[in-house]
Amino acid sequence: MIEIIRYILGFLIGDNASPELVEQIGYTANRSDFKHYKLVIIPSNFFDNTIYGSELSIPQLPLPVWEEVPLIFGKPRSEMVGETMVLHADLIASTYFLISRYEEMVRRDVRDTHGRFPGIESLPYKAGFIDSPIVEEYGKKLRLKLAEVGLILPEPPQKIQKIYLTHDLDQLAHYRNIRGFMGGLLRGLRRPKEGNRAIKSFFGGLRFDPWYTFPWLFNMNSTVLKVVGSERCESILFVRAGGGLRKEDKPILLFHTPDFQSLIKLCKRKKITFGLHASYEAGLSPDKILDEKKNLNRITKSKIALNRHHFLNTRQPEDMLALIKAGITDDFTMGYADVAGFRLGTCRPVKWINPLTKQITTLTLHPLAIMDKSLSDKRYMYLNAHEAYQYCEQLINVVESWNGELVLLWHNTSVEKTPELYHRKLYENLIEHLKTK
Repeated sequence: MIEIIRYILGFLIGDNASPELVEQIGYTANRSDFKHYKLVIIPSNFFDNTIYGSELSIPQLPLPVWEEVPLIFGKPRSEMVGETMVLHADLIASTYFLISRYEEMVRRDVRDTHGRFPGIESLPYKAGFIDSPIVEEYGKKLRLKLAEVGLILPEPPQKIQKIYLTHDLDQLAHYRNIRGFMGGLLRGLRRPKEGNRAIKSFFGGLRFDPWYTFPWLFNMNSTVLKVVGSERCESILFVRAGGGLRKEDKPILLFHTPDFQSLIKLCKRKKITFGLHASYEAGLSPDKILDEKKNLNRITKSKIALNRHHFLNTRQPEDMLALIKAGITDDFTMGYADVAGFRLGTCRPVKWINPLTKQITTLTLHPLAIMDKSLSDKRYMYLNAHEAYQYCEQLINVVESWNGELVLLWHNTSVEKTPELYHRKLYENLIEHLKTK
């Protein structure tokens, strides 16, 4: 636990947290030890052996409020004991609960039809802070308390630290195979325009397919990169390189086709990073992740170190351990399908803590703030175009205010030119907004 306590304290304080400064913060209820520290955090009973891992460890609503911030564990008060600042607000346990996704381990019986933990069942959603990274607020409060005892630290700059513009390759094109072409022709009996599009795509080439929007997406991304610089902006394409037994993994991507090879060449020309899109099947059987990664290494002739699970269908801790075993260093799955926001309670990358073993791992989790389908799907947030832009702008500005990183997920199928979908125009607007950051 000592390693975890030090890591969380360093994460809360920020980049200016030296080991010497962290040593001046205690996590103890022993009053005789208070004099050894400048600041002490009183532990709640969260980590007690009789509590940890049980339903008793899940906090009850409503949460107490400590200096205008919801407090998950501990008591909302502080005091001076001699020359030591004592916080009864257990910021260690509260942060751990969020960044480790502890509740998803304990409440494994709470899952949707795809086996995912629903965002609307999460504590951040139920307590009303899914759109606010309260771990960052805990950090600010901690820095303020440290300043009261003479340990003054600068606040992080109000600037987005890194922008990840990411895309998942679930389907390359709509009408470029026989099944898609015939389906388009049949639907064209009632909607002639679709039949014409199917014919033009199938016989005219990939560039005429309405779902082959990657050239447009990558060009949009490059406009941000030119403004903010390559150190602060990166485009990633997550490619599914396995699956096939489950309908959720259909259609199977055919890597040997000229269409797919055209996409690979485009990605390399545009300097797009490749990541693994672990299949739905691999989400159910994590041992398949390694083979899928090896397959993608071979297909792209690139070293694969990044991952996002198909359907955001990840389970803890089995999937995380399989990712580490496969040599994956960074995962971008940490967002909810049904609601955009901050699943980890933070907008900064964080090392995954295995809540079963209470160990810090080598896997870095990147918070996925916004996925296109979360905004518009009738099963999810079901926002109109204006509401979606306002909500996205709010999240982006929040990330900026905390010097966090912004991860967006937009699918190529969501930005075809059609009046039924608003995601093409929404992405354009968000890109323009990001160019000001």
